[in-house]
Amino acid sequence: MDRRTPSVGPATRRLTARQLTVWRSLMDAMEELSRRLTAQLQQVGLSTGDYLVMLALSEAAGHRLRSSELADAIGWQHSRLSHHLGRMERRGLVRREKCPTDSRGAVVTITDEGLRSFRLASAPHLRAVKYYFADALTEHQFEELESILTAVRTHLADLGQEADSERRCS
Repeated sequence: MDRRTPSVGPATRRLTARQLTVWRSLMDAMEELSRRLTAQLQQVGLSTGDYLVMLALSEAAGHRLRSSELADAIGWQHSRLSHHLGRMERRGLVRREKCPTDSRGAVVTITDEGLRSFRLASAPHLRAVKYYFADALTEHQFEELESILTAVRTHLADLGQEADSERRCS
């Protein structure tokens, strides 16, 4: 059993009906938002994955990252990233080179074509984020949402530290 996943049994407290309703509402809203933003990116010839990769690379020093750093930055498994990068390479959006300090690693660089595509996509994508997401919330709701998301991220980080500590002790 994975120690990071809580055991399910009689001692586990169940979600309340309200908690479950709010959770489902969050999942439904995220799915619909994702669907709409994905459709908008497809209009400019990019996938959400393409945009995530190019965003991380565009923000990196020299527009380049080791593939392991890129995978961590976008939260993907290395194998998923590797397959996606292959598709992006064939379209001329990124380039992979052997890492000079680690023969097993690769450095990923966004190409000039990739930067052009990313910049072309960014303005309409950010307008869509504003239209579908930001325009739905008041300033007070943004503050509340920021607080909620910080609490969830902190909770998850704490659980990750507990799991790391348990692994070291076993």
